[in-house]
Amino acid sequence: MAQDAMRPIIVKRIKKVSGGHHGGAWKIAYADFVTAMMAFFLLMWLLGSTTKAQLEGIAEYFQTPLKVALQGGHAVGNSKVILKGGGQDLTSQKGQVKRGDNAPDNKLDTEENKPKPMSYEEAKAELLKQERLRLEDLKKRIEEAIDASPMLRQFKNQLLLDITSEGLRIQIVDERNRPMFALASAQLQPYARQILLEIGKMLNGVPNKISLSGHTDGAAYNRGEKGYSNWELSADRANASRRELVAGGMDETKMLRVVGLSSAVLFDKKDPLNPVNRRISIIVMNKQAEENAIKDDSPVDVPVDGDRSALEAAVAVKPDN
Repeated sequence: MAQDAMRPIIVKRIKKVSGGHHGGAWKIAYADFVTAMMAFFLLMWLLGSTTKAQLEGIAEYFQTPLKVALQGGHAVGNSKVILKGGGQDLTSQKGQVKRGDNAPDNKLDTEENKPKPMSYEEAKAELLKQERLRLEDLKKRIEEAIDASPMLRQFKNQLLLDITSEGLRIQIVDERNRPMFALASAQLQPYARQILLEIGKMLNGVPNKISLSGHTDGAAYNRGEKGYSNWELSADRANASRRELVAGGMDETKMLRVVGLSSAVLFDKKDPLNPVNRRISIIVMNKQAEENAIKDDSPVDVPVDGDRSALEAAVAVKPDN
């Protein structure tokens, strides 16, 4: 016991020194915080720069990841292709749009904005509308050519233009003291020949076929060889007019019909002897009139003067009693 009492007691003291402001624990926490904030802002940037189609594709991918992984497919969110197992067809939705391209005048390529196919009736109506506009444009150009030509301007009252059910009708009518043809003959007067030459130049401006008919007044034909009547005379005058149109530059293949109608279709039904009944009628035919004329079993339609109020007002000529 005495030896134990004499043994020295050794006390080990460990001095703990705190790091204070030189420690590194707080730096680790701060680094974690900065990393988390960087990841957050990166996520916000990605969400802001991703299109709606890509977001939907990503969402659809995470809904069925195994299916896409097994079957493969194109890039997620690619609206130009259909993803295999990638959910709905993204091409039927808003699709991918570059930033800045989504201007008010740049519509998205959606099903709603795609032109719908027209029905047969709608297509036919559109073709008729375009054809009528083309004929109205030709009518306007002929009227401008008449006004621009000093020679044609003096015969303006004898040139009648209107749109009928068959197309654009150009009528050259007789006046009391200015007939187109020599009396009881198919020989054209010089001024009438010049009018036909000018018209022939303009008819090639449209692809439509041409119909031409000759008309006489109600006076009986009592000259020349036996059996020659107003029917033959009107047909000869129509052919003489056709030759002048071709001489003026009209393509001969455009002529589809040349007929002589004698006095069967009078311009002035109240007065069969009115000089205005002696006329040449040129029709720039619309598509329906062409088809009717080409069909073998279709009747030959003659111009019907149903809308004659404007024409009669333009040419109110009566023969002397």
